[in-house]
Amino acid sequence: MASAFDIEEIYPDDGETSVRLPRRQVGPAPQGVAVTLLADYTLRTRAALPSAAIVALLAEAGVSSAGARTAISRLARRGVLERSRQGRHSSYRLSRAAAADLSAGGHWILTSTTASTLWDGCWTLVAFSLPQDRSAQRRALRGQLRWLGYAPLYDGLWVSPYELTPPARSLLAGLTPGAVTVIRGRPDPLDAVGRRAPIEAWDVAGIARQYEEFLRRWTPLASRTGAVDGPAAVRARTEVMDTYRRFPTLDPRLPLELLPAGWPRQAARDLFAAVYDGLAEPAERHVRAVVARHAGGAPPPDVRAHTTADMLAGVRADGCGAPPG
Repeated sequence: MASAFDIEEIYPDDGETSVRLPRRQVGPAPQGVAVTLLADYTLRTRAALPSAAIVALLAEAGVSSAGARTAISRLARRGVLERSRQGRHSSYRLSRAAAADLSAGGHWILTSTTASTLWDGCWTLVAFSLPQDRSAQRRALRGQLRWLGYAPLYDGLWVSPYELTPPARSLLAGLTPGAVTVIRGRPDPLDAVGRRAPIEAWDVAGIARQYEEFLRRWTPLASRTGAVDGPAAVRARTEVMDTYRRFPTLDPRLPLELLPAGWPRQAARDLFAAVYDGLAEPAERHVRAVVARHAGGAPPPDVRAHTTADMLAGVRADGCGAPPG
């Protein structure tokens, strides 16, 4: 099954260059919007929604009917959605694997922006060399390293302020023997011309602008979530989630001592929670109403909006609480 989280939604194919900021897309990305909608209201129950209801909800997000149906079909082919039929009517729900992926992803999004980690002043360096005929493997490796909190200091040399994690160790262990070297240590404080500090692997000023844009966009809404109607609440929750979930990859808990004073990571996290949680009730009511209109007389599925507290708890697809460990 293809991952429900796609690095291409954040980083375009960068070839031999490093790209650090999100790719801006014109209009909604139908597959991403569909996954976000289903995760936001069915993750705890894996409820199957009528395809017509999904199309209607996507239409409210600006996705055409044809685009919505194509997105649903492609997600089913990728293994993200499962299809069921009752007479002439089709319904779709998140696959068990996709629900687990999204649950883990939601937990990661919040813990990556709330957890406080002491930094020992050392850097982990991952150097790799793959033949030109393995460009697909090289591109996939770069995407996985970005998700794991690494950034390219130079071509083929990626860095992280934190120790090699088990997922990163597993990823690198799968490479061809002799293709990778991992080192952890402190940089030599050279004064030589041309020295590049490891933190420069990230575009700190660019990340700060992304935070500032997020704060400008969503601060006015945070104080008036109670006045937002159902359709607007669903749209806003979808948009704020799709925007905020990029930050843990752009800013993977970079040490605050290396960042400008007043770094807005916590402010953005607090604002996200205020908007996402504040709109949960009217959004849930609206999704329930849309689904009921398209249920064909059958009992409506169990639609439940989840909150940042649910995300931190690690919502499981079977609704049985947090995953072990």
